[in-house]
Amino acid sequence: MLTVGKILKSERIKKNFLLEDIAKEIRIREKYLTALEEDDWSPFTSKVYISGIIRNYSKFLGLNPEKMQAFFRREYARHEDVSFKKRLSVKYLTPQTKKIIFYLIIIMILGFSYYFGYQVKRYLSPPKVEILSPDIKTLKRQDRVRVVGQTEKEAVIEIFGERIYQNEYGVFNYDFPLELGENKLVIEVEGANGKKTTISEIYILKE
Repeated sequence: MLTVGKILKSERIKKNFLLEDIAKEIRIREKYLTALEEDDWSPFTSKVYISGIIRNYSKFLGLNPEKMQAFFRREYARHEDVSFKKRLSVKYLTPQTKKIIFYLIIIMILGFSYYFGYQVKRYLSPPKVEILSPDIKTLKRQDRVRVVGQTEKEAVIEIFGERIYQNEYGVFNYDFPLELGENKLVIEVEGANGKKTTISEIYILKE
């Protein structure tokens, strides 16, 4: 009876390909390609894994992957008692696959370390406060100035003992009354971690 393994092997021989070369090209160990050509499914971990190899092998040989899948499904239905390996041991992976897995693990470790370090730094650092406006510190003919700032949205803001509330983006504003001469505005901000930041702004009012 014509099987998937026999079709693959026949086409490979006809096209004068070595299993070793195909294994390198489609990144599947030669051991598994040999087992597939011999219709031996015991080295594989699952039906899905075999199906994936058949698809890649068929494409490489120029065969119709869907037709080869149909052959495989027919054969599989006749062998429902097939027992697969519980898992694919790392030692059977190709060197290229091992290298990819290694790099992925390194990237994950570095990503976690960066995120953890960032969170620790954020937890230990006082909140950042930025004055967005006004840009001009010397003013004329006005009795007050609207000060707009931004900080963390979880922070608590106080100006001269008055609680100031920020919006969802951390933006807050305060109408600061002015007198002739130098006017000092003190903004106190306490972060969710209990750390405090105090900034001072000087606005000069001239006649």
